[in-house]
Order: sequence, then structure tokens, then C-alpha cells
Amino acid sequence: MLQPPHSSLQVAAVPAQRVPVRDRDQDAPWHTEAVCRRDEAGLFFAPSKEPTAARLSREEAAKRVCARCPVMVECREHALLQPEPYGVWGGLTAAERRVVLARRRRRDVELKQAARAGRIAQAG
Repeated sequence: MLQPPHSSLQVAAVPAQRVPVRDRDQDAPWHTEAVCRRDEAGLFFAPSKEPTAARLSREEAAKRVCARCPVMVECREHALLQPEPYGVWGGLTAAERRVVLARRRRRDVELKQAARAGRIAQAG
């Protein structure tokens, strides 16, 4: 499993400019360009027993960091594919990622049902 790009163990500076995907070094891991590598991991992960208002405020601040990140989409997909159970990844909280995953599962089921129905209609 990859270390979170916003881990306090990783301190490499990342340029703040947006770099189009096609212009990035395709051999370098996506997280080397993550803006959050400069920030404290505490912004992206909840401390234990965090009050709701503080959590919402912290998550919004983390999402603002994500919004300016050139690898936000790659980060989000990583968190959805792992799946990462905690923290803000790619601008989504853990709860928001669960919703996205549930929607993807429903869509996949619907597409399979539609394909099956199409095969039945063709056979008939």
C-alpha cells in the first residue's frame, strides 16, 4: 500500500502550479506532485474524539488544499481503489468516498443487467 502523500514522513516540496496529466513524467508516482505533501497530515486525518464542528472545519480546509492539487483525480482514484478507510483523499472524505463506491457498484450492476437484457432481446 502506498504511504499517504500527506504523510508527515514525506517532506518533499511540490510546485503549486497545475501540470496537465499528459505533460507529467509518466514514470514518477502521482503522489510526488501532491500539494498535500507540504501540509501537516493532521489536516487530512481526524484526531480521536474530534468535535463535529472542528472536523467539518478541518475537512473543508483539507478540501481547499486538494482543490489546488494537480494530482487530485489520481489521488481520489487511489483512495477509491484501495479503498482508503480514513482521511481526506482527492477532495473527498471517507464518507463521501463510500457514497461514490456505492454509486459505482449500483451502476456496474445496472450495466450488467442491461447487457444481459440486451443479449436476451437479441436471442429472442
